[in-house]
Amino acid sequence: MSKYKFYWADTAALGLLLILLASKSMAGGTIETPPDDEASSDSRVEIIVTPAERNQILEEMRGLLEAVQTVIVANNAGDLDTVAVAGRKVGRANMTPHSAEFKDKLPMDFRKLGMDTHLRFDKLALGAEQSESTDQLSQQLGELMGNCVACHKTYRLTVQRQPL
Repeated sequence: MSKYKFYWADTAALGLLLILLASKSMAGGTIETPPDDEASSDSRVEIIVTPAERNQILEEMRGLLEAVQTVIVANNAGDLDTVAVAGRKVGRANMTPHSAEFKDKLPMDFRKLGMDTHLRFDKLALGAEQSESTDQLSQQLGELMGNCVACHKTYRLTVQRQPL
């Protein structure tokens, strides 16, 4: 068998979990505002954004999800160079700047969680560059993904309604 911590079944299970967590907010790249009765039953913090802002957030989240998938596959293959490249691609240095007006719409805890996620990808990349074990890198990725789960569990995006 493989000497790596994640076996193909673990990778498949993690992938399924990611798909389930992200499907509502990323399906087709759109989020639709639920009817008022649905919105009232969703206890997550509502972040009201324009369609363009929503697309910017979703594009960033898809990039993070793609990096997670690349890290899992590369780490399982022992390809630490690819792990490092994937982590750096979504690290702090490659963050897309947001306007001050847009930032002001985002709750401070949401922004802190996002920054911490980017920094954790940098740390993961550094670990790969320093030849940490695949087990250590898997552990880091699991901890990093706690941010993803916390964000999706806590926040929801709502597109602001245009005046009639």
